[in-house]
Amino acid sequence: MDQYDQKVKEFKDEFMKEAETLLREFFPRKVIELNDMLKSEAFSELDDFSSMHEAPPLVTSAKPPIDGGPVKKKRKLGDDDEEASVPPPLPPTLIPANKRIGKVIAILKPEIRTLITTCNKVKVWIQLLIPRIEDGNNFGVSIQEDTLSEVTRLESDTSSFLDHVSRYYVARGKLASKLLKYPSVEDYHIALNELDEKQYVALRLTLCEMRNIYSGLHDMIMKNLEKIKTPRTQRVESMY
Repeated sequence: MDQYDQKVKEFKDEFMKEAETLLREFFPRKVIELNDMLKSEAFSELDDFSSMHEAPPLVTSAKPPIDGGPVKKKRKLGDDDEEASVPPPLPPTLIPANKRIGKVIAILKPEIRTLITTCNKVKVWIQLLIPRIEDGNNFGVSIQEDTLSEVTRLESDTSSFLDHVSRYYVARGKLASKLLKYPSVEDYHIALNELDEKQYVALRLTLCEMRNIYSGLHDMIMKNLEKIKTPRTQRVESMY
């Protein structure tokens, strides 16, 4: 065995130990942590969603010049210079992001990344346990493949949680631009509040789903751990 084979073997042995520690210790701990997080103030269920609303400053007026008159600006018309009255530029209007939604997202994003990484490690752990292809005695291998398929699906679903966050900000930005253009349209005000409420509910459901993923994976793998780790049994049959 050359030095690279030895290093790969050491990596696999260390990785397998780490993955089993994740399953036996980290998964149950995360179930408790995320369940406690659901009960925290940031994720507490609301009967009145008015606290989620962010009232944007929609009316911005330009400050008049000190003398109260229009701004004078010279412009050249033909060969003569002539002073023309030019209205002062409007200062930019900032519609702030929803601070409470931003706080919830800041808490949730590291948890999403952790779950993605964890699912990936479990996926590789199962792949390393799959034996070489043989005829017969493949019931345990089918359990490995079913579990691997489920972990892969959950990893993909968890990754999509991050897409939901970016799509929320894009949708809110479009609504905010409509508010700046049509500040007197009440429907846009209501739509912005409704979008924030919807996003808050979605974020809370995301946290619930992440807790359920940890719980479900831990339960499924531990129930089938023997078959996942030893998919094939060696049987010695005697003929009489």
